[in-house]
Amino acid sequence: MYRCRDKLIILDADGTAVDAFDVIQRTFSALGMEIGDLERFQKRRRLMKYLGGLKEFPLNLKKQLGKQSRKQLMDTLTEVYREQGRLFPGVADLIKTLLATPGMRVGIITRNITVDPEPTFRQLFLRHGIDSHEFQFLTCIPLRDEKTHHFTAARERLDINPARTYACGDEYKDYAAAIASGIQPFVVSYGFEDHQRLTKKFAVPEAVISRSPEEFCGRLRHALDLA
Repeated sequence: MYRCRDKLIILDADGTAVDAFDVIQRTFSALGMEIGDLERFQKRRRLMKYLGGLKEFPLNLKKQLGKQSRKQLMDTLTEVYREQGRLFPGVADLIKTLLATPGMRVGIITRNITVDPEPTFRQLFLRHGIDSHEFQFLTCIPLRDEKTHHFTAARERLDINPARTYACGDEYKDYAAAIASGIQPFVVSYGFEDHQRLTKKFAVPEAVISRSPEEFCGRLRHALDLA
């Protein structure tokens, strides 16, 4: 039925593997803006995440008006990602273990708004001692794009059983894409959506949610029988 007996791990970067909020916070601070705290950030929807809450919105909007201002924001965000962006605690070691494990395929499918996202992530991973060319794929998609067809295409290209495929993400639409693709979901609540929103609004099962990077790494290691 399936020629390949390997397992496939599809990682999300921003909010799951990469501390994207820290990068955004550093970027806003460098440009004289404020983004607010993580708790309020997680409750905002879509692009409003990057305009702040009621307290920060007026100043941030003023500073982001105009093509030149938006370009400066994107350029600064990209520079901070590349030079200061960091993986959550334990994630670098987890990825290195996954890449070194026979029969384990690892790929990245993530949303990102930096300039040239792929080289941005390659530089970030390299600073953590990870050669991203070892990934089966590194796919950066627009914010509004759904992951379902990307998950399916990646798995089918490698001819891997969906029951042996795992997708990790920090938003409800990541969970929904995994379910729609017939693969196993891992969800974290320390990224772009909080635990209450995931469970109460979207009814994501508690059993698949990790509240911290440490819990996520341990949960994935246990599921894959990794040391």
